[in-house]
Amino acid sequence: MPDKSDNMPMAAVGDYEMVLPFQAVGVTPVVLSAEKRGEFGSVLDRLAREGYAVVFIQEDLFVGFTKEVEAVIDAYPTSVLPLPGVTGGTGAGLAAIRNSVEKAVGMDIFAER
Repeated sequence: MPDKSDNMPMAAVGDYEMVLPFQAVGVTPVVLSAEKRGEFGSVLDRLAREGYAVVFIQEDLFVGFTKEVEAVIDAYPTSVLPLPGVTGGTGAGLAAIRNSVEKAVGMDIFAER
């Protein structure tokens, strides 16, 4: 029986320097230059429609296009994971993961006691 993961592609969306290393492990790189950042919503929607299981996106895109990300998460079975860019992170990615886990389990399991 074929492995289901063969049918579940992954993509990384962001600056050239951020997405290039992903290509080495079989992730489809999608470079968005500064001039093309406005196209992020349509790029993310296209990847979700094409059946990408996971889309890693540069954290500043995640923060700047929250509505578009939420629309894709609500409409498709695509996981959208923010990652810090080459200049570092802002903490938005960790906050998004924390919120997703809290929604899934009903409590903040990362809270300090």
